[in-house]
Amino acid sequence: MSDIVPCAFSDMPPAQPVRQRLSRGASYGFSGHQSDLRACAAAIRKGSKSFHLASMMLPRETRQAAQALYAFCRHADDLIDDARASPKALNQLQGRLDLIYRGTPASYSCDRAFARTVAEFSIPKAIPQALLDGFAMDIANRRYRTIADVKDYATCVASTVGLMMSLVMRTGETHALARAADLGIAMQLTNIARDVGEDARNGRLYLPQDWLEAAGVDPQDFLDEPCFSPALGDVIRRLLQEADRHYRLGHAGIGALPPACRPAIRTAALVYEAIGSAIAANGYDSVSLRAHTSFAGKLALMMRSRAANVSKPEESAALLAAAPDPAATDLVAAAAIAFAAKSSKACTGRTDPGRFLTIMMRLQSSTKDEWRSRRLAAREKAASLV
Repeated sequence: MSDIVPCAFSDMPPAQPVRQRLSRGASYGFSGHQSDLRACAAAIRKGSKSFHLASMMLPRETRQAAQALYAFCRHADDLIDDARASPKALNQLQGRLDLIYRGTPASYSCDRAFARTVAEFSIPKAIPQALLDGFAMDIANRRYRTIADVKDYATCVASTVGLMMSLVMRTGETHALARAADLGIAMQLTNIARDVGEDARNGRLYLPQDWLEAAGVDPQDFLDEPCFSPALGDVIRRLLQEADRHYRLGHAGIGALPPACRPAIRTAALVYEAIGSAIAANGYDSVSLRAHTSFAGKLALMMRSRAANVSKPEESAALLAAAPDPAATDLVAAAAIAFAAKSSKACTGRTDPGRFLTIMMRLQSSTKDEWRSRRLAAREKAASLV
């Protein structure tokens, strides 16, 4: 169910662990590593026009970090989406994730860039680990009995990205994180609704089986011979209604993001909501038809994203305060704890006047030494001309 090609491969291993490089003065964690970032950005630009369009609206440092984490996640997703994927592929990804959290990533541009993002923003390992847990469900060709089961999967493969994005945007309050998880669930439910036919032809089924049975659709018969029916359309309609509920929650959380980041996230949400509208316009037939949005339509949504929140203030406040979806509760808590710990350390660092004075004194000393060297060189040159 991917929309992006793998990130570029590089056979140049990092000269030293990422955390060590960061501690030696890289101001943001990317200094000297622009080639990795360019590789991630190029892969996204080629393979995911929607995300690329939205990411270009982010501030530069946030955009770089977002592209790094997105490139790794979608590269991993593409490996698992391959029809030949096996537990061996998942084991390799697990090994790569372990290396990333040791600060010694494997020789992939997306791994190295993601490792720097993880270190800079204190992303807890539990979040990308949950992403791999979702991939394990795909490899096992798991079926989903209820909508709650589907949301468990959606949380793993999509809310994880939303939570990491929230941390990258330096937003980690529990309610804001819960809404980021909701937006991930909404987008993944939309993906599932859009790809029903494609997934079925690949032997995969993500629709709730109890909904299918209640509508008179036998899950195995549908997989054996994927074809659209009004009964199936009703199931897809129900799924999009559930997605809409999570979009409303997600939109309420966008106001908690830094103002410069809100248009990008709102654009992504609106683009995916438009996919749901296109599915509805197709009569909920996503077996013989594939819904999409035009580039012009995406641009129009990008302009609309600069407007105020789509909900009324009192409604937004109530939605923002809602508890996390049960499927995302543990991951939201892990992200909130990591954010609070990092904020505490950052606050301590910012209020250390002794360290600031030490840096200023060193800069002043270096400046004096440089001027002495220049004057000495000028005198020596003048003497040689006499």
